[in-house]
Amino acid sequence: MPLPGPHYSLTAKTLHWITAAAVIVMVPLGLYMVRRGAATNFDNLTNTLYSAHKLIGFLLLWVVAARILNRLRGAPPPAETLTPLERVASSAVHHLLYLLLPIVPLLGWAGVSAYGARDVFGWFSLPPLLPESSAGDAILAIHGVAALTLAALAVLHIGGALMHGFIKRDGVMNRMIGWWPLRR
Repeated sequence: MPLPGPHYSLTAKTLHWITAAAVIVMVPLGLYMVRRGAATNFDNLTNTLYSAHKLIGFLLLWVVAARILNRLRGAPPPAETLTPLERVASSAVHHLLYLLLPIVPLLGWAGVSAYGARDVFGWFSLPPLLPESSAGDAILAIHGVAALTLAALAVLHIGGALMHGFIKRDGVMNRMIGWWPLRR
């Protein structure tokens, strides 16, 4: 069976998988470091975890910017095998992912700016997005909710991809992976 439509470019695939890996690491790391910070009153390991989270988030923001610029250059059209409901769901999830992917790290950066905790491993400090203020806690709370929403959307995205890979076996997985063995 021929693959459904054109594949994503190597650049799009690379940026996609870097983003996916970062989100998979960042959400559990963020949840753990917050819980650990409350339990340990920010010991050295907790501070290291926060620095890692800030560094990965800052780098992810640049990857997402590259991803958005690459996406604006064009993407393959939706696969012909998608039902109308799948087209709507796919479009909605992708648009929300592209909305939240830059918003979540920007909220984190704004929150640590307002909180006054911009240091990363003692190597450098993130430039401030906001002046220090009492808004840091509120911004970081919104950051947390947005990150969990992003994670939920990522689970929907993964679920849809797995449905196409294992149940429909319509070749949609090959558009982003290129080697998916299960096809009808």
